[in-house]
Amino acid sequence: MTGVGTKLEYWTDIGIRAACYTALAVRTWILIAVGGALGAAGRYALAGFVMNCVAPFFPWGTFVVNLLGCFLFGVTFGLAEERFVLGPSTRVFLLIGLLGGFTTFSSFSFESLQLLRDGEMGRAAFNAVGQVVGGVAALWLGLTLTRLL
Repeated sequence: MTGVGTKLEYWTDIGIRAACYTALAVRTWILIAVGGALGAAGRYALAGFVMNCVAPFFPWGTFVVNLLGCFLFGVTFGLAEERFVLGPSTRVFLLIGLLGGFTTFSSFSFESLQLLRDGEMGRAAFNAVGQVVGGVAALWLGLTLTRLL
């Protein structure tokens, strides 16, 4: 009978762990989704505000959003890494959700900086040039293909 109890305890423990992991995963997804929605709305509002304040010959709205997003990402990551004032859930909400929705450029810049900090100059250059040039080329290709169809 001891073996049955042990198996039952084992499977119960597995079930509890799975339920806890599932609840944590769902909570994480919700934090990211809510943060992303708020970030995207913030990007739309700020970019629109900036574009209404300046001459339309340059995409100043996107420019300001990207630079501000990078600055805020740096401050937030610095608080998390250096000061330990942000817990894991707050980091997920702010860095992945809010700032990820506000601008993916901040994630791109952070990852490039991490490569530079790790001494990976070639990979950092490839990441920076590859994403900018590749992104513009992919956008052009997608636009061209839709025009041909």
